[in-house]
Amino acid sequence: MDPQRIPPQYWRDRLKKVRAMGINTVFSYVFWNMLEPRQGEWHNTGDSDIASFFSIAHEEDLAVVLRPGPYICGERDWGGFPAWISQIPGLVARANNQPFLSLAKAYLQRLANDLGGLQASRGGPIIMVQVENEYGSYGNDHNYTAAIKGILEESFDSVLYTNDGGVDWTLQGGSVPGVLAEIDGDPWSGFKSLRAYITDPTQQGPLMDGEYYTYAPDQWGSHNPHNATRTRPQAVQAFVRDLDYVLGNESASISLYMVHGGTNFGFSNGALWQNRTTVFTTSYDYGSPIDESGRTTDLYHIFRETIQKYVPTGSIPNVPPDPPRMIIPPFRLLPMTRLFDNRHNKTTSASPLTMEALGQAYGFTLYEHTATSPLEGIVRPGDRARDRVIVYVDGIAQGVIDSQYQHPNSVTVTLKAGNTLQLLVENLGRVDYYSRETRYRNYVQDPYKGIVGNVSVGETTLEVWDMFPFALEGDFVLQTSTRRLSNESTPVFYHGTFSVNKTASTSAAELDTFLAIPSGLKGNVWVNGFHLGRYWLVGPQQSLYLPGCLLEEVNNVVVLELEPDKIKGEMIAVGHDERTWGNGIDEDCPQCI
Repeated sequence: MDPQRIPPQYWRDRLKKVRAMGINTVFSYVFWNMLEPRQGEWHNTGDSDIASFFSIAHEEDLAVVLRPGPYICGERDWGGFPAWISQIPGLVARANNQPFLSLAKAYLQRLANDLGGLQASRGGPIIMVQVENEYGSYGNDHNYTAAIKGILEESFDSVLYTNDGGVDWTLQGGSVPGVLAEIDGDPWSGFKSLRAYITDPTQQGPLMDGEYYTYAPDQWGSHNPHNATRTRPQAVQAFVRDLDYVLGNESASISLYMVHGGTNFGFSNGALWQNRTTVFTTSYDYGSPIDESGRTTDLYHIFRETIQKYVPTGSIPNVPPDPPRMIIPPFRLLPMTRLFDNRHNKTTSASPLTMEALGQAYGFTLYEHTATSPLEGIVRPGDRARDRVIVYVDGIAQGVIDSQYQHPNSVTVTLKAGNTLQLLVENLGRVDYYSRETRYRNYVQDPYKGIVGNVSVGETTLEVWDMFPFALEGDFVLQTSTRRLSNESTPVFYHGTFSVNKTASTSAAELDTFLAIPSGLKGNVWVNGFHLGRYWLVGPQQSLYLPGCLLEEVNNVVVLELEPDKIKGEMIAVGHDERTWGNGIDEDCPQCI
């Protein structure tokens, strides 16, 4: 359970429910990119106050296993790496590379300053610290993993361990001399492999399945249903069988990934590269025993009943009750301003620059080129779409090129002298998982978004570009447009409000809801300045978790709809007390898969 995926106001509730399921230890990834979003700026407050989360865990009778990375995977943007490290000269990530190791050391030492006093050796809850993360699935540079081990030994005095897939090559590539080796995935084959392939006595010890998957994360797509066990009784039976095997037959340890997934708020989700960009949703529900809104599920009670067989009678606390969620009646969203009316910080260059080179980590970048002579042909936005490109000519949409499809649409434009070609490029999330196969492994060194390479129309390379970043982070201020916004083709911000009857006895959790934009096609939602994340008609996610702790008596909702000319009916928002999942057709590429 990762604290940076959960509103801090709910940490204690979630941890109480973890303990009441029979769990005695919480494993937590830590996201470097949230702690150090810009080089040298350390953000350890709010949802990144890891020390407070671990202290609450301690108070709730939970031990802690720290998983600090520096690479953590976890379906997070670039596996938790900050985007800015891509601009460090000579840096090679996840390698025995001095520029990378210097930054990783500074990060881990700073983290240790925050957490060192919480180690079990000093009376705190931290009993173990993980070295890197599933490195054997990526490489076998033992000089690199030895260097990370050395940095952690300088900073922590807890037991160190590695976690890798349960086959020969992952265990051999990821294990580190002097560090306890553990597996993830299927415990039956994993423990067998651990016994067979880990022969160094300094890596042997108690058995643990460090990531036992309670199901799987969701990815955007018309053909991607929500991952859950609700209608899969055979999967639940397999979970019970495996728990009985690990806790009974082996008397070993097992970590449920995830016991509570939480949310990839804002632009924080990652992606996979599978000859296309497969993007994880804002929701990180994961089909977990504790759902995204912190409510217990049928799976929770099945796990609890199984665990009770292996712990002393009466040692598991009672389960805290789940409050009902709130319904928000439909309310109107009115057009406020165009995205393109809020262009600032223009950069001009002969060739397009990447998002990172423009000093931008997430969001959208607008690239504009004014034609000096007539042109016609297919638009090629650099080496490939990175990741979703909406093509305009003088503000009129021409089509979408989307790398989520192995064969994305081709967009053809006709330009006259004086026409402006506009490419709005959306960063859908950097790839966070890589295979040791060379063709995939290169993506850890290729996190670049925006446009990489030259843009061409037909056979002509276009030179001289104006570039405008739309990071849309923090308290960004919108310039209100005075123009009419009907039949608008470019992205539009909408605004609406809703009221909540808050009393002294109302708990924040009773105000939780799932906010939906039923008439919208694709976009982003902010409530009271907090970025909930993305919505997209294709699903499977059809609403956004809105924590009640974010709400006030009067609440401001801002929605960025990327394709307002395709809205069906009036633009509204509504809050549901139950989440529904479903899939729709991608209107930009109905034939794409």
